[in-house]
Amino acid sequence: MPIYMDLHIVPGVNSKDVAEAHSRDVYLEKDHNCKCLTYWVDELRGHVFCLIEAPSRETVYELHNRSHGLLPHKIIEVQPGLVQAFLGRITDPESGQFTDTGHLVVDETSYRMIMSVQLPDPVLVQQRAGTAAAAQLLQVQNQLIRNEITAYDGREALQETDRIIGSFITAEKAVAAALAIQEKLQDTTDQYHIAIHAGDPVAQHDKLFGETLQLLQRMSFFNHTNRVSISAGVKELIAKELLHKTQKDLFALSAEDEKLLNALFDILEEKYTDTELQVNDYARSLAMSESQFYRKTTALTGYSPNELVKEFRLVKAKELLQKGSGSITEISYSCGFSTPSYFTKCFRKKFGLVPLDYLQSA
Repeated sequence: MPIYMDLHIVPGVNSKDVAEAHSRDVYLEKDHNCKCLTYWVDELRGHVFCLIEAPSRETVYELHNRSHGLLPHKIIEVQPGLVQAFLGRITDPESGQFTDTGHLVVDETSYRMIMSVQLPDPVLVQQRAGTAAAAQLLQVQNQLIRNEITAYDGREALQETDRIIGSFITAEKAVAAALAIQEKLQDTTDQYHIAIHAGDPVAQHDKLFGETLQLLQRMSFFNHTNRVSISAGVKELIAKELLHKTQKDLFALSAEDEKLLNALFDILEEKYTDTELQVNDYARSLAMSESQFYRKTTALTGYSPNELVKEFRLVKAKELLQKGSGSITEISYSCGFSTPSYFTKCFRKKFGLVPLDYLQSA
């Protein structure tokens, strides 16, 4: 049976009241063929998250409506292993305070600092160092990243082809881990871009920590050498003393930076396939002059608008080559390059080998 996590937005919420509401859910769960596994409460932000095994989203609504009437604002289907990895549990804590009626009070937020460490492409490392040496190098460096995540009380939440994701409860620990990783990898040939963002497990996306992971992916395009990128939310949570000491090692976004970054990448993802698209089209979409757009894009990402578009298209093309999704000619046009020869030229300049060689090695 599927497992769902829901979000209740309840300003002024009290953890003891939530414990009582949860007990009513548990009392009625069998009537709805559900299993209420656990929940998290964030009194500061007025958020409650429930984890429920249920036949459908509609059943979750029906259970909550009948037991206490507090309907969820959002429900997503989740994998229990990912919930465990990001949040540390999928059942109630073993100990804690109790209400006067004997119900366990779960006073624990699910708000997490999520750190993304962008990994070098194994194909490109292999081309430079050879198969055996590349495998050994990547294994050692990836283990170093995992060790530092653990050393600063974090959890390795996810490993994808191109990044390792760590989950932390506090901003200070997340930043300390990132800086430790950055220092230990600074002498390597490959660049490991590190970014940290804070967020809730359920928001607007239909994926666990969807908004947080999306912004981290977009921050991975930053061209700020040897600096850890942090979002505005993380910056607010860091003690001023720590921020002052580490300022030269951090690239901190403002809330306005995040809005611009998301708007910029929303447009990129929508229009990058258009070979006729010009920078002034992007500027108009964001209601900016070309000079203003150039200045803000360069300050934020480290790339000029033209460079960022090209970088984005090349990354998309490389992803398609990895998947074997079409011929080189098809991929070049689908990623917005005017001709296959121009695509090949840009690809070789960026990655050091032509698309055909990459495709055969992927």
